[in-house]
Amino acid sequence: MQLIDTHVHINFEAFSNDLAEIAERWRASGVVCLIHSCVTPQEFGSIQRLADRFDELFFAVGLHPLDAHECGATTIVEIEQLALSDSRVVAIGETGLDFYKAENFELQHKVFEAQLKIAQKLKKPVIIHCRDAAAQMREQLQTFWDKNGPVSGVMHCWGGTPEETQWFLDLGFYISFSGTVTFKKATQIQDSACIVPSDRILIETDCPFLAPVPKRGKRNEPAYVRQVAEQVAKLRGESLETLARETTENACRLFNLTLAANHKPQLAYSGQENFAVLS
Repeated sequence: MQLIDTHVHINFEAFSNDLAEIAERWRASGVVCLIHSCVTPQEFGSIQRLADRFDELFFAVGLHPLDAHECGATTIVEIEQLALSDSRVVAIGETGLDFYKAENFELQHKVFEAQLKIAQKLKKPVIIHCRDAAAQMREQLQTFWDKNGPVSGVMHCWGGTPEETQWFLDLGFYISFSGTVTFKKATQIQDSACIVPSDRILIETDCPFLAPVPKRGKRNEPAYVRQVAEQVAKLRGESLETLARETTENACRLFNLTLAANHKPQLAYSGQENFAVLS
């Protein structure tokens, strides 16, 4: 059984002392690939060094909405240049809108729009962070599509209602569930996990945050994506093996990866545009 953790932050200080042991655990749990998200372009070097160390790690580059205030005159150009500088960059992000912790709404929209344009130009998916901003996110994405054409991507660490989930499915996006889907009171997330089509569902840890039950409250790590997979499979009435196969195939499709005979992920280079189509 193969699993792909589609959103990690293993460059954070929480992992500085025992990363080799953490890698042993994710491999023992069946995790064959990780997608490392990026909060600011300044992280790029540290993420790149991790990818040098772990062949199964691919990564993104982008600016998180809560760091939108750090967007300077050259930041967007820098993101594009960094995305072009390393073939292991498989996405732009994480980017998006977060109206829970910040009120610089106009700036977040502007910075998000700029990164959507990079993703579209480079034919890479976008990793979207959306918190307390589903309606605004839907409107901005629909407007972008109407003006500029499609861009592919994933709603990461999804916490929306089934209705909101359908909004982004209708826009062609993948939906990724994290450890929150295992929380007892997260009923709307659990309901959402049941309606996502089998060819559009992904799993992640978002580690070191949001460890799943029974590890809740502790440091999260990629090995725990198995607990996420187990819960999502249970909710959907599927076997763990089926859910693992579906999410692995979906991650490979979205991020243009293929798994070699030795289970090591490689860039697919299919030559095909990596865009989902409108439902």
